[in-house]
Amino acid sequence: MSIEKDGGFKPKIIVIACNWCTYAGADLAGLNHYEYPADIRIIRVPCSGRMDPLFALRALNRGADLVLLSGCHPGDCHYGTGNYYNRRRHTIMRELMQYMGIEADRYQTSWISGAEGGKFQQIMEKIVADAYRLGPNRKLRDAR
Repeated sequence: MSIEKDGGFKPKIIVIACNWCTYAGADLAGLNHYEYPADIRIIRVPCSGRMDPLFALRALNRGADLVLLSGCHPGDCHYGTGNYYNRRRHTIMRELMQYMGIEADRYQTSWISGAEGGKFQQIMEKIVADAYRLGPNRKLRDAR
């Protein structure tokens, strides 16, 4: 958990981004000088279908307050079907988190193409607002 100098909460947010779509959308947002909160750490992966849900649990266990997995729109995957695997895992992952007593909103998925820099900015602002709403993630971190 990160605490600002004034004692307020400052969330740590992990964004696992598909190289072909979401990461390109982040790049476009930067090229267009769209501003979004600096509370985000982006990890680039070849495809959203390659992301193991245990990576998200591990990130939450190690101090992340929210994890977003973002990839190509369904049907537009560079590798064909990777985002369909992610979509199925998303449902199971949220149920697992609820079973563990963790707020399911700490794990989110979005679909952002490489041409949607503005949408990337909006999603980043939304997840930062969600992280502030949820507050510090103590469930997994304190269980260690």
